[in-house]
Amino acid sequence: MSDQEFEYALHRMRVAGTDTQGFEVKTCGKALSRDIGRTISGFANGSGGMILCGLSESDSFKPVAGFDAAAMQDAIANFCNEKMTPPIRPIIQLRLYENAPIVAAYIPELRPKQKPCYVTACGCYGGSFIRVGDGDRRLSGYEIDRLLNEREQPRYDDEIVVEASFEDLDDQLVANLLERERAIHASHFRKLDDETALCKLHVLKQDENGALHPTKAGLVALGSYPQEFFPSLNVTFACYVGNTKGESLPDGQRFVDSFTCVGPIPTMVYDAVAAVRKNMRIGSRIEGAFRHDVPDFPLAAVREAITNALMHRDYSADACGTPVHVDLYADRLEVTNPGGLFGTVTIDTLGGRYTISSRRNQYLANILESTPYERSGFVAENRGSGYQAIVSELAKAQKPEVVPFDSISLFSLTFPLESRESLELGAAASNAPVAKTRESVEYAIVEIAAARETVSMSELLELTKRSRPTVLKRVRDLVARGVLVPTEARTSPKQRYRYVGSPQGDAGPLAQGRR
Repeated sequence: MSDQEFEYALHRMRVAGTDTQGFEVKTCGKALSRDIGRTISGFANGSGGMILCGLSESDSFKPVAGFDAAAMQDAIANFCNEKMTPPIRPIIQLRLYENAPIVAAYIPELRPKQKPCYVTACGCYGGSFIRVGDGDRRLSGYEIDRLLNEREQPRYDDEIVVEASFEDLDDQLVANLLERERAIHASHFRKLDDETALCKLHVLKQDENGALHPTKAGLVALGSYPQEFFPSLNVTFACYVGNTKGESLPDGQRFVDSFTCVGPIPTMVYDAVAAVRKNMRIGSRIEGAFRHDVPDFPLAAVREAITNALMHRDYSADACGTPVHVDLYADRLEVTNPGGLFGTVTIDTLGGRYTISSRRNQYLANILESTPYERSGFVAENRGSGYQAIVSELAKAQKPEVVPFDSISLFSLTFPLESRESLELGAAASNAPVAKTRESVEYAIVEIAAARETVSMSELLELTKRSRPTVLKRVRDLVARGVLVPTEARTSPKQRYRYVGSPQGDAGPLAQGRR
């Protein structure tokens, strides 16, 4: 670290009055701070970081009087070597700050197969920490187990589901899988009977008594209804009214739509993509003399993200109670799965020039490569190209870049919504109003409702080309103000709305009334 970078880091901490994600100040006046092991562990299990000894956080990060830098340098090196498992090799420097000596010890991040790093005396499950903000948080048992999984290839997807039988697999999916494998790997599968072929593919496996049962991979990829055995191995879709899960409409409603996708992976992917398609906004872009429909998200990218989430998620017993989440907010779409990136794959390598692929669920990945998708093609390519496909689809559609987030316990992809100012949100018909701002959305709804006896929500969505949360919120505002009147009970699927005129004193476009 250069002197300029060092000075800047201290300046940031002084301004903030606290430590940062990558820097921790320890007084260490006469001896090492009692909690220094937590910080060493937190940095080693995270992204690395710098410990600065000989400064007082409570005294505006000023040097500690009487600090013995040489002795503290040896003490840190000995602690890292003798009190931590595995031993840590810090990079230690003596620095001058305001004419006083301090010790700067850089703790490197350990390689995945060396984690977790823990305070030896506290044991692996009691002494493992992770850096979060300006502090160190003890790792949960689940997180520690996931780190330990990095030391060898997990086989959770190859576990036998003893409660299930061959009859619990979907006949058509199995037939299509075998047809595909016998076509592309004829020398291996052409002469094998179905059961033997499925065993070689790890769709089926023998128990200790010789009886055949589906593996977890075989069941989730090809099962008629895998949720009979694993109720939470599904995809939950939710469309929220605002930018957070806590926002709600005046009547307390937080969801515009919610849906649980069940069945085998091909069906869940198809249904989840359909739910996103149903609830996302369709805008238009003017290019020359032509108007082009522009959906919020390229569906090919959405499909790839959901497929990757199901293929690479954690299928250990601890995670089988956690579904994949697909959450649509007013400003973004998030796809989240339990279990972080596996093996040599990091966020830095995801979109790199050279494809690096580490499969947590190698048997499931191989099965999905030959499992037909709901409409055409196959569920996954199994070439480590999924993320690049997402990036490519977004670039082709001129959409903002996807934002990945990785932690020990989860991985997520966030698709930001394009700035609304960059889209002309037109209507389907040439005589329908353009809806951009709040006022013009309301004006468009009133114009549409005023031109017909009644109007449904689906008709308003089609004509305004706005998202369900936006239109629903504006309709409810208009109902509350007496501009629109519902024709059915609030929860009726046959609900329609009748325009009755602007309330007295209402200003703006709504006061113009029926044309």
